Amino acid sequence: MTGADPTALEVSRRARPLRGPEFGSYAADEVTWLLEDLSSVSLEAEVNEREKAIQAGTAHYAESLPVEYQPDLAYRELFEKVLQESASRLAVAVGTVTEVVLAERGHDIALASLARAGTPVGILMRRWAFAAHGIEIPHYAVSIVRDRGIDSVALRYLAEHHDSRSVVFVDGWTGKGAIARELTAALRDFPGAEFDDDLAVLADPGNCARTYGTRDDFLIASACLNSTVSGLVSRTVLNDSLIRPGDFHGAKYYADLAPDDVSRHLLDTVAARFDDVRDEVAASVTAVLASDRTPTWTGWASVEKVREEYGISHVNFVKPGVGETTRVLLRRVPWRVLVRDADAPEHEHIRMLAAARGVPVDVVPDLAYSCMGLIKNVSSGDAS
Repeated sequence: MTGADPTALEVSRRARPLRGPEFGSYAADEVTWLLEDLSSVSLEAEVNEREKAIQAGTAHYAESLPVEYQPDLAYRELFEKVLQESASRLAVAVGTVTEVVLAERGHDIALASLARAGTPVGILMRRWAFAAHGIEIPHYAVSIVRDRGIDSVALRYLAEHHDSRSVVFVDGWTGKGAIARELTAALRDFPGAEFDDDLAVLADPGNCARTYGTRDDFLIASACLNSTVSGLVSRTVLNDSLIRPGDFHGAKYYADLAPDDVSRHLLDTVAARFDDVRDEVAASVTAVLASDRTPTWTGWASVEKVREEYGISHVNFVKPGVGETTRVLLRRVPWRVLVRDADAPEHEHIRMLAAARGVPVDVVPDLAYSCMGLIKNVSSGDAS
């Protein structure tokens, strides 16, 4: 442990980590949630009303939760098809990013996934490290909130229990790179510990991370669903009426959705491909380590271009990449979807969700990402 602030350590002892099966559907040794359990609190708001409050500036998106959209049987069957078809590609990305981390940071590390999209990725990285090297890596899930930073109490907990320089932050994918910027800003200003802001991601289509499994904008199956593919845990909550000073950020455990839970099924399906992709991972790691991985932030530039062309008032209305587009359709109020290829097989779930919600799909052949989701301006009826 390095230079942890004594006052901070005292505060962090008030917060108690959570583990399955009491919280979430992941096994206790797969992840430790540095979160406050808000399962008994009613936080869900109807999507349109929630969107209005967020866009009007009367509420922050992290103060409440959207009602979890539960796709129909046809979509869930499509998820299974997508998972089986993409599992090997996911396994290669998992193996690549894990091996890059181990090569550059050593084996004495702790993973800190950004909840919730980073959590299944962190578990898979932990599984790869054990399968390939026989090492057990501690794994935590922590909350980060756009415009409000990372959970400082969680950081203090990590600094108590590990050398802060050994903590590796993990996420699923990059879009514009807003969370990467948020992480850098939060860690730069954090007192009493030295955290590395190098964010490890499975996919970096936004070109805003230097540690990644791929820079292709491809479908990560865990983006297809909400809590039922993320340990039955909600997105994180930061609400001053519920989270007191010294508490972790909060989240809910949706135990009632257990019959539809595929969280561990996804992990097992991808991990079952590890042995088959070892040679491909080795080649991929060699290529990544030999390349210039300096972020160029080209993703942000392409988002600005779309924003201008479509007359959109703020970049927050533009969500680039397969993962972010899927999120828009699952839990926001979508205006339209842009795709580079009208019939791309890995966009089948996006076309299905868009059709179900009556969202138009525009084909834009020169799109920098394979697709983008545009959020509706609920006051004007479009995204401007």
